[in-house]
Amino acid sequence: MADFKDELSPELIGRLAGDLAGAASSFDRTAFEQLAGTGIGDLELKARIDWIARALAATMPTSPEDAGRVIRGALDSGGLTGWASMPVNAYVASALLDRPDVALPLLAALTSRYTAEFAVRPFVEAHYEVTMDQLRAWTTDPDEHVRRLVSEGTRPRLPWASQLSRFVADPAPALALLEPLVNDESLYVRRSVANHLNDISKDHPDLVLVTARRWLRGSTQGDFVVRHGLRTLVKRGRPEALAVLGFDHHAPIEITDLACSPSAISIGEATTVTFALHATDATRAAIDYIVHYQGVRGPRAGKVFKLTTRDLPAGQAARFSRRHRFESLSVRTIHPGPHRIEVQANGRVLGATEVHISAAEASQGRPA
Repeated sequence: MADFKDELSPELIGRLAGDLAGAASSFDRTAFEQLAGTGIGDLELKARIDWIARALAATMPTSPEDAGRVIRGALDSGGLTGWASMPVNAYVASALLDRPDVALPLLAALTSRYTAEFAVRPFVEAHYEVTMDQLRAWTTDPDEHVRRLVSEGTRPRLPWASQLSRFVADPAPALALLEPLVNDESLYVRRSVANHLNDISKDHPDLVLVTARRWLRGSTQGDFVVRHGLRTLVKRGRPEALAVLGFDHHAPIEITDLACSPSAISIGEATTVTFALHATDATRAAIDYIVHYQGVRGPRAGKVFKLTTRDLPAGQAARFSRRHRFESLSVRTIHPGPHRIEVQANGRVLGATEVHISAAEASQGRPA
């Protein structure tokens, strides 16, 4: 599988240079390609974006208005699409940071080519009032990409971006931006609102619960937004969040026949978790399993994996299984030893088992 950083390639630099030179004959394409391409192969994704943005800063017109006209010309000609827009966004967020009057409209025009969610954040920090006014105006923009930018760009804990500390501390101003977007006709926008709500729940769970109840009562699309926006609180077993979504944290549910097969595997292999749930009364259940990966210094805090939502019949066994592979990823290293697996229903851990993992070379040849 290709790495994302490989998208920022010499070929892309050439395409970007062609887009800009096509919009302005004065753009020094040769100098830009030389600056942007030299040494880029040694850089990771974010560093490549910033490197190309610095090359743009060295070769684009020094006047913000003139630079803006070049970018708009390239956009009007159908250029700056996909990954090619990302260094341009970064250029706007750095070289034009002192000119939000020029930069923010450019980001609105660029965001539909991929996303300007990262580039708008420096303006929130540097020009708070001006940027918030623009974001409020964008909530009614006819372009769904611009409306999504309002929500995604102000997420307090946007992945791959620095936190917006002011919204981590007090999410109320950002939450006010979401209010007009809860019922947005675009699922693309509503999904961003849900992700934003989920971000807020990590620091202000009570505020999110109050908001979720209000959105469920007073909006037409609140069910989708709330269901996805409460997912972290649901995984944590927060009874109030479960109740908002119609799950009874205290419903009498029992587990039997919990097991892993095989119970001993090597790194990179998979085990299948099986179990049965028994409910005294007909019960709607949110069912997850939690893996406590073995760390260098012992078991880590549990990682919750969504299994399913099921209506459990009264007095009858409902059986479940899930295959889980223990392989090292960029965000997780698998260590030998016992790994505890728990099953959770409606936020309550009902039972646990273990799978024992050995180094890969210790059991080569065993089928996964």
